[in-house]
Amino acid sequence: MVETTAKRSGFKRFADRLAVEEQEPGLTTTQLMLTNHDLKPVEPARRQWGPWNFVGFWVADSFNINTWMISASMIVGGLSWWQSWLCVWIGYAISGFFVTLTGRIGATYHIGFPVVSRSSFGIWGSLWPVFNRAAMACIWYGVQSYIGGRCVYIMIRAIWKAWDRNEIPNTFSEASGTTTADYASFFIFWLCSLPALWFPVHKIRHLFTVKAYVVPAAGVAFLIWAVVRAGGVGPIVKQPATKHGSALAWEFVKGIMSSIANFATLIVNDPDFARFAGKPRDALWSQLFTIPVGFGITSFIGIIVSSSSTVIYGGEPIWDPLVLLERFVDDGGSGQRFGVFVIAAAFALAQLGTNIAANSVSAGTDLTALLPRWINIRRGGYICAAVGLAMCPYTLLTDSNQFTTYLSAYSVFLSSIAGVMISDYYFVRRGYMQVKELYDARSTSPYYFTWGINFRAYAAYIAGILINVVGFAGAVGNDVPVGAQYLYNVNFFGGFLVSASIYWLLCKLFPVPAVSDKWMEIGDEIDDLRVAYDAQSSRSEEFKDPGVGGKYKDDGKVV
Repeated sequence: MVETTAKRSGFKRFADRLAVEEQEPGLTTTQLMLTNHDLKPVEPARRQWGPWNFVGFWVADSFNINTWMISASMIVGGLSWWQSWLCVWIGYAISGFFVTLTGRIGATYHIGFPVVSRSSFGIWGSLWPVFNRAAMACIWYGVQSYIGGRCVYIMIRAIWKAWDRNEIPNTFSEASGTTTADYASFFIFWLCSLPALWFPVHKIRHLFTVKAYVVPAAGVAFLIWAVVRAGGVGPIVKQPATKHGSALAWEFVKGIMSSIANFATLIVNDPDFARFAGKPRDALWSQLFTIPVGFGITSFIGIIVSSSSTVIYGGEPIWDPLVLLERFVDDGGSGQRFGVFVIAAAFALAQLGTNIAANSVSAGTDLTALLPRWINIRRGGYICAAVGLAMCPYTLLTDSNQFTTYLSAYSVFLSSIAGVMISDYYFVRRGYMQVKELYDARSTSPYYFTWGINFRAYAAYIAGILINVVGFAGAVGNDVPVGAQYLYNVNFFGGFLVSASIYWLLCKLFPVPAVSDKWMEIGDEIDDLRVAYDAQSSRSEEFKDPGVGGKYKDDGKVV
């Protein structure tokens, strides 16, 4: 018995050593499962992101290889260059609108996505969408790192031509999807990325500022280089669309939706960054306009360079810029190889910034919500990196078309989450949130619902997924009705509209507490950021504290 007690005591000491920084005093055991420093509302000292930081963030994020490939693939799909570019502008303008909707919640109340989702899905019900988002962030981290590794491969090969995947002895099987040279390059990129994960979120804005200057310059240089080699833009812009009629119309729709799908993860987790805004308006116009402009310019470069490849080399357009850079290495001298090295280095920096913005910070924040006592954003970022390495992302890229199909389909799940979140904040609660109650797991919390789960949100979430299930089956090669395929072509809108409207309807039929009859954002009026409550106190009536300047009606609304 003594030995067992000693073992338990030793385990407790070990667990305490692994715990994150000292918590706010007075937290209960249950609250320790809901909060830590990185999950709490951001205090004024860390609200250091101004409008120009958001501009730099999105300009930097727009210049990444994935964005380039999505826009250029529209050319491969049969659109002309200007039709592809129009898809991009429409798609990213819509994405920017959705980003500002979710970002405003974080910028107003200074809380991230895992805490925001508690308002709609419930204190414990939020764990599934948080886990959902964290898992995809880890997968994407590995994929984006492998693409960054290809940049490193080109950098090394531009200096040392013997670094050739076809010449270096290969220890991987053909079915693996990689070679020894490619894996070594991937590991170098992955290893060099680790120091960047150490810095706190409110300070990494400087990385995006540097990236916003360096990467666009390299992209423009690549554009000029490709156009000059093609003999000017004339031969490029004269290439017509290869699809017509209804086939062209649906290809145009799919081009718009692929642009939105590229933003599906960022739409959901924008509160993770917007919560560091000094004022809510700092995260409004700076994101609403920079997203379509930044991604529109990047996509234009990708479209023109992809089109120019058909003039330079003939055949189908080369929609992957890294493949085109490899061709430049093969047929160029030392000066051309130096140019390729500089551009590949800039693309590697682009991948690093994108991986931090879209994946490591998001996964770190989400994992923090799953085990807040032992994981903070920094530790979560390193866990994400470890999973990204262990998952062997090259195995997912053996069939790029099928992998792209599955990743696009994943936007269906995220669109349903976004639909519930936006409907809850803007149409059900009208901007009113009780921040302290988002860290309260007692049954008296207005966000506890039933056993900590808001089943209205889950019903809406599942409905938003189900509307696209048949179409998804068709996208992966099964025979389905053509109507389901057309419906799936607008998958993000379908999932979003269904989940948002059903959630609003269910909240009308079965009202939720802590809502307002009028628009009432009170984030600026909250100056006490402590979340601990007196464990000995009891509330004589449910929902005793309605917040600033309001009182509850019998149905739980604030007036």
